[in-house]
Amino acid sequence: MSAKACPEPAEHSGHQRFLSAVFYAGSSFLITVVNKTVLTGFRFPSYMCLGIGQMITTLVVLYAAKLSKTVQFQDFDRSIFLKIFPLPLLYVGNHITGLASTKKLSLPMFTVLRKFTILMTMILEVYILRKTFPKRLVYSVVTIVLGAMVAASSDLAFDVEGYTFILLNDAFTAASNVYTKKNLGTDGLGKYGVLFYNALIIIVPTLLASAFTGDLHKAAAFEDWVEATFIVCFLMSCFMGFVLMYSIVLCSYYNSALTTTVVGAVKNVAVAYIGIFVGGDYLFSWTNFLGLSICMSGGLAYSYLTFNTKSSTRISEAPELKIHITEDSTVTD
Repeated sequence: MSAKACPEPAEHSGHQRFLSAVFYAGSSFLITVVNKTVLTGFRFPSYMCLGIGQMITTLVVLYAAKLSKTVQFQDFDRSIFLKIFPLPLLYVGNHITGLASTKKLSLPMFTVLRKFTILMTMILEVYILRKTFPKRLVYSVVTIVLGAMVAASSDLAFDVEGYTFILLNDAFTAASNVYTKKNLGTDGLGKYGVLFYNALIIIVPTLLASAFTGDLHKAAAFEDWVEATFIVCFLMSCFMGFVLMYSIVLCSYYNSALTTTVVGAVKNVAVAYIGIFVGGDYLFSWTNFLGLSICMSGGLAYSYLTFNTKSSTRISEAPELKIHITEDSTVTD
């Protein structure tokens, strides 16, 4: 069947789309630094418990906001499970693999390998949301992925477990972004309902998994709980987990799932550049630096074509790349 166009809502102004993207990029940058500090700097042993702390913060903040009537979303009933599925499963997979890969990889290589999320998101948007993309946007995405491949080819600190986690994280992130975009239009949920019920549904299974694997015990026995600096960083990570999830939903609401993914990629390249000079875990090579620069070029081109008003007008008139998806080796129109 042919992928059909799925236009973005016309009521969202360029100003709203751009600011939501900047908010997401800033939130994503801050939580990457804070998580790296907690998991690597302080050697906190449980990335799963850190994720649980972020989920609890999300529930507390949104429930308090609902009680004070600051935000509104549907009260819980049995229909919630059908409305929000499969987001909770994707969310927990994204959360756990993301924190695990942050712990296993250096910041620069973490950000490089995250670029493959973009290609996965584009494919899923075609298949699930039935979208088509202007050729210039496709070329910019290909440039980003090519740069990532060049940069990764020079990795001098290859870690099989870390690479496995990051590629799984790419797949979960892509699917989560696309289904978030799809579920935002569900009656009764909205931006805040998607966030709240995601966390509510998965927190109990995650707690049980943490207890079963021994992660909860390791976290409780961690010796730095008496250190004020660690506690501050841990609480910052919990709060930023909520802010990040809200920024992703907001960016997906005003933009496409692919745009949300590309914004994250551009931010990640900026983090990689910073990691060259600070952090101490980056092994410099000219090949890696060239790959990062190619990634940044593709990301900036995508951002310009997406957020520039005049370019956006031209893009809407440009030829679209028709992507056909085959089922049972047969192509139907």
